[in-house]
Amino acid sequence: MRLKATIENVITFSRIVQSIEKQSKACIMRFSPSTLQIICAGESEGGVQVWSYVHPETLFRTDQFIIQSNSNNEITCEVQTEPLLQALRSASASPDITFKLAKRGDVAVFCFDIQVQSRQGKRMEITHDVRVRILRPSEVQALKEPLCPEPDVNIILPPLAKMRTVVERMAKLSSIIGFSASQSGLVKLEIGTEVVGVETVWENCQIPEINDGSYFCKGQDPQQATDENGQQPYFTALVSIRSLLKFLTSYVVSTTTIASICQAHCVILYVFVGEMHEAGAVLTFYIPSRVDEGAE
Repeated sequence: MRLKATIENVITFSRIVQSIEKQSKACIMRFSPSTLQIICAGESEGGVQVWSYVHPETLFRTDQFIIQSNSNNEITCEVQTEPLLQALRSASASPDITFKLAKRGDVAVFCFDIQVQSRQGKRMEITHDVRVRILRPSEVQALKEPLCPEPDVNIILPPLAKMRTVVERMAKLSSIIGFSASQSGLVKLEIGTEVVGVETVWENCQIPEINDGSYFCKGQDPQQATDENGQQPYFTALVSIRSLLKFLTSYVVSTTTIASICQAHCVILYVFVGEMHEAGAVLTFYIPSRVDEGAE
């Protein structure tokens, strides 16, 4: 079993892990020659799952990305997200970072060899080890991405940083938020308690086109759809405000974000790293719907 790479884009790597770290204390990383998957499957607060697909060239030098194993050249391991993020942040200013799977005694580690320069201009090497656990084949086979109904609506969201500001204010009033969207290009966030009701609506959001029934491509102008009463119908899922706030920290890496709402079931959020039609990575967050428990 061998894994070795030169990290070429440590800032993007760090921001992706930062988005994951807000969801869970541990994640699963599955390396193959063509893809890096970063997964949080059911261990995070509120039942949120994360399935991320990253093209190796987004993070690593492809001519120095080596992976070999007896499992179809795939290596799957579990790692604590906080020490992984610390290691990446410590390497943020380094022009030369080697990343490899190694052993320290009987313990498997991700080893980061980081080249830095002292204040005196002297070249120094820092080694940062992050403990990992190699998953058994049975554990790898048990990893299954959530099955969800066909979404009722897909919509390109406003900038996540702006949405985060709104949700932070709403979080002081309620623990549950209504996440709604329409085919007419409207996105609505709404809370309601016995004493207060607050909503924020964004207009003219684009509707993403879907190629071959599965891949998002460029956005298009919304349709002016109305129901039998002449109103623009919303599709809604009630979700935990805390879970939504944790997701919104991924604004640090997002270029475009698409929400797919399965009414009363879940919100699926696709965070694209890079332009949507040629994204170097896609982080997919599954936030389950909650029962409205009223004011808390």
